[in-house]
Amino acid sequence: MTATDSASIHASAVLVGHQAVLIRGPSGSGKSRLAFDLILAGRAGQLPAATLIGDDRVRLAERGGRLFVQGVKELAGKIEIRGLGIRDLDFAAEGAVALVVDLNATDAERLPPPKALKTSLSGMELPRIPVAAGHAPSRWSWHSLRQLKVSKLNL
Repeated sequence: MTATDSASIHASAVLVGHQAVLIRGPSGSGKSRLAFDLILAGRAGQLPAATLIGDDRVRLAERGGRLFVQGVKELAGKIEIRGLGIRDLDFAAEGAVALVVDLNATDAERLPPPKALKTSLSGMELPRIPVAAGHAPSRWSWHSLRQLKVSKLNL
């Protein structure tokens, strides 16, 4: 199955360096804000270059033992920035998912157990950061990714 054949899911994704960050959460949880913050952090040199893959709706597909994410064609290069409306950005066609960020996660804890830091998508186990409702992910997003670079993601 290709990503264009799969059903879309409610999520955003950003290519950071050569790997994708998949951002999930309910409407209004800050997916677009976190995606835009990652892009800005890439432009500022706080992270490797970061490029939008998709905002609001993306498709997932497994290929060669890896999970890939693509934006949906109808929203290609578009991101909603609260207070500014929908804006056009450069975008990447796809990326291999290296990290899942779950916003408004009910299992988010100050010191999460190891099992909360992993998720399974399409039968693949991936690193995960659960973020509780009311916590602003932009405060920790680029710092967390830089720390993960050292340990697991090679961003």
